[in-house]
Amino acid sequence: MELLPIGAAQRRIRVTQLITGPGFDTAFLLQLYGQQFGTDEVVSPQNLPSFAPIHVPAGVGAEGGFNLTTYLPFEFAKGYGTISGANAALLPVLQINTSIFSTMITGSTYSAYPSATSVTVDADFYWLPNVASDPPGIGTTQQWIYQPCNPPIPSGGSQLVQLPRLGGYLSTIILDLRDANGVRAESNTTTNFGWPVRPKLLVDGVPLIDSLFSTLQEDLAIALQVGTLNNSPAASTSTTNQGTPQAARPLGTMAISRKTSMAQRALGLLDTGEVFPSTNPGTQIEVAGFPWGAVIAAPMILNALVGQIVPSGALVRGLPEA
Repeated sequence: MELLPIGAAQRRIRVTQLITGPGFDTAFLLQLYGQQFGTDEVVSPQNLPSFAPIHVPAGVGAEGGFNLTTYLPFEFAKGYGTISGANAALLPVLQINTSIFSTMITGSTYSAYPSATSVTVDADFYWLPNVASDPPGIGTTQQWIYQPCNPPIPSGGSQLVQLPRLGGYLSTIILDLRDANGVRAESNTTTNFGWPVRPKLLVDGVPLIDSLFSTLQEDLAIALQVGTLNNSPAASTSTTNQGTPQAARPLGTMAISRKTSMAQRALGLLDTGEVFPSTNPGTQIEVAGFPWGAVIAAPMILNALVGQIVPSGALVRGLPEA
């Protein structure tokens, strides 16, 4: 999935990629962990009223109707990150490459697949009144680019893994750990659990995070309402915590949120950006495991989907003075 917000493909001019990556990461993990989708119970596309999973009606071999919904976010704070749509010559370009239906399902037998599907796109706009009321920081964008980290990780190995070079302010780091078969490297057993017991996040060699993996799960539950406060792998996908409904953490994934400037909990677009780390193309971000966990199919690849804010001018952060 790729969104090019500046320029038209026909003109072959310079474009800025806003969202690039595979469907699972850009259509699901970005919404789950990015804090731009919703709060409380509407934290996952699967909680939308319009979502209808793939199913087989009783007594019928062919697949039933389904509706896969998602949301591609641009605003990272109120008014910041919006894209100008008033210039017909510089409209955004959205390109979605869909897979064949049989690749979307496993473990079931279908006698027939749908012969045609449709993709519908709706967009929200700011109304342009007669008085000047431009959103703040017009031209500022938040870019989500999915890239693999290097080097590959051997089973049980002790090493640093480098994230791709970045630039701008970082709001969220979404990590997707996969084994040699492309399967997310975590299961409900301790014999196939790829994450380190105590992962570290280093910025230019300085540890920014040095916590137990269970502590990262607790932070995730407090800030994003995702997962549980139980540190056992078998319970990490539970949807409840002391009676409080939460979204399940997809196995093999983890997110580090920096959208908690105003509270321990991420509040969607209500954030001042005061704890966004500032980076430049020379900044080196690394994830360390001493050691990483053991997996059946090695080596592992750590993939990163990073929310990178590129301001058009000075990014105003913090609450305004009275």
